[in-house]
Amino acid sequence: MNNQEIIKKVAGMVRQKLEGEGSGHDWWHIYRVWKMAIHIGKEEKADMFVVELTALLHDIADWKFCGGDDTVGPKEARKILFKLEVSEEVIVHVCEIISTMAFKGAGVKSIVRTLEGKVVQDADRLDAIGAIGIARVFAYGGHKGRAIYDPEHKPVLHKTKEEYIKAEGSSVNHFYEKLLLLKELMNTDSAKKIAKERHKFMEEYLDRFYKEWEGKV
Repeated sequence: MNNQEIIKKVAGMVRQKLEGEGSGHDWWHIYRVWKMAIHIGKEEKADMFVVELTALLHDIADWKFCGGDDTVGPKEARKILFKLEVSEEVIVHVCEIISTMAFKGAGVKSIVRTLEGKVVQDADRLDAIGAIGIARVFAYGGHKGRAIYDPEHKPVLHKTKEEYIKAEGSSVNHFYEKLLLLKELMNTDSAKKIAKERHKFMEEYLDRFYKEWEGKV
């Protein structure tokens, strides 16, 4: 198989596994990250085969749904890529990115080593902000049984992955614990430009949210 045939096969496998998932980490999240990663990757002149495979497989087994075990995703990605006879060099690169790219709390550094990792990390983080990000944060909050908002419980900037996993704050708190932090964490110039507008939209949304919360018109 050539590279495009492999990408098509991987996309089909991922769609079959994640379609219909209800927490905001479904196939369409993967699809958006994939398309955004292609856009950024081309602008940044990255290795597009690595970029596309990583974008497609980055949430094949999300650590948040695996008891915090961030080794499960890379292992699942390796199985798929090995079965499709992808080179060991590419498999190692893809799995390294998947294991290091996730946001795990405000005080936890998640540094990706390569340009391809930076591209996919940016694409994933862009899908967590703006209009889509707002939709996803409430979808995930509903999935976890979290309150939409509780003004008596303030946001917490988690210092460890364990604190982040155990967080029980409201969905609105998550804006301050993650979403509003992402603009400053973008790696590439391409993503920084996109993030600026999406960040502004979230700030405007929150301003409107608090007004409506207090019954203001």
